[in-house]
Amino acid sequence: MSIFDRLFRKKSELSENNPNISFGRFSDSYKQTRQYDAWDVALEKFKKEDYLESCEAFLNYLNDEREDNVKHWREDGEIKFEILQGSKVISGKANKKKIRVEAKIAKANDLNIAFMRRMVERNFGLNYSRFGLDNENNITIVFDSFTLDASPYKLYYAIRELAVNADKHDDLLIDEFEELQALENNHLIDLSEKEKSVKFDFIIDKIKSVLADIENGKLDANQYPGGISYLLLDLIYKLDFLTKPEGFMMEALERMNRLFFAKDGKSAEQKNMILQKEMKALVERSKEEYFKEMYRVKTTFGITSPVTHERVSGLIDEVLHHMDWYNENDHENVALAISGYIVGNCLFNYAVAKPIKELYTLYYGIVEPEYFHQLGFESDFYNSSNNSFNKKEINASIKDIVSKNKKMYPSMAPDLKKLDFKRLSDFTKSFLLMVKGLNLTRAE
Repeated sequence: MSIFDRLFRKKSELSENNPNISFGRFSDSYKQTRQYDAWDVALEKFKKEDYLESCEAFLNYLNDEREDNVKHWREDGEIKFEILQGSKVISGKANKKKIRVEAKIAKANDLNIAFMRRMVERNFGLNYSRFGLDNENNITIVFDSFTLDASPYKLYYAIRELAVNADKHDDLLIDEFEELQALENNHLIDLSEKEKSVKFDFIIDKIKSVLADIENGKLDANQYPGGISYLLLDLIYKLDFLTKPEGFMMEALERMNRLFFAKDGKSAEQKNMILQKEMKALVERSKEEYFKEMYRVKTTFGITSPVTHERVSGLIDEVLHHMDWYNENDHENVALAISGYIVGNCLFNYAVAKPIKELYTLYYGIVEPEYFHQLGFESDFYNSSNNSFNKKEINASIKDIVSKNKKMYPSMAPDLKKLDFKRLSDFTKSFLLMVKGLNLTRAE
């Protein structure tokens, strides 16, 4: 039973009609006990110099049976394997002496100096792998090593580096260089036309709405640049989590996040202008350009790093009080953007604890009900037309999250009585205070 079956209910019963849609960035932090056991075996076998057995156990560690993301087999005295990472298939083989792993990124129809130079420049940022050309002029990223040097720790970081870079660069390079041709990706799962259309409309409508708020709203953009920043950053993180983009748009959102937080001497006003320009460029992209980047993938390595609940609580402490002035001065849209910034920042940058991700998914289900309805979820948490909450369903969903995570987090006990249902911004503030107060001490 998925978290979305638990969250998006109808009449207090679990819905069997919710679509199979995932949200947010993949994290490999939520591993099963079987995978941790396989890691221990890999370490033990490596110590005993049983390198093939160690490699096989390592691949079992990477394989998430829910994703079916890793396949491996024995052939001619070697272990051969395939690892799925987004749009790329990572292939490899290992024998008693060597291991080699590679991923083909794009085919070069012409050896243009521009993209070849780009690959050489990228190599300076890699620690274990390298970009190159194979005999068929495919841009390829490769890692190889003697097995006696390839401990499970080294394999994890090396293959992760290779996989993440392969997945990230294929769409970007093909968009930039016309000499490059996409390779077949038969493992990608295409989204339905309905889901693509709903996501496309959501992207365009949300960007236009925020830009209109900035340009025509009651808040003076020059006098209150901080409020404008929250509107834009909330938008970035919301689009990333709810539409789960690939290719150009994913890189555009990551670039905007980098640009805003870069220590480059630019003022908040200047950075807000840069982000608005970037958002306007996204609006100008065609539906066809968006649709070709909308597909479902299986992933092995996450790009976010695990954090403790103290970090999540610290961000709430640091930012949440900024909501008060905007609420008191009738700028509820900015107040909501501040709570959205806290939620989105965590989900964009970190691999938060599993119950926190589930609670933050519920947060989006409450604040964006129309989007979830259009996707086909039978959610009934909040009616924006009359500012009414379904308290029973919200509380039941929170209790479900607690129950499902009780074994790992036995002291998790949210105080539901503190939830404030007067208006949406009051609710989101009280919701985050509830999250902050959770005891997420793991069971021993």
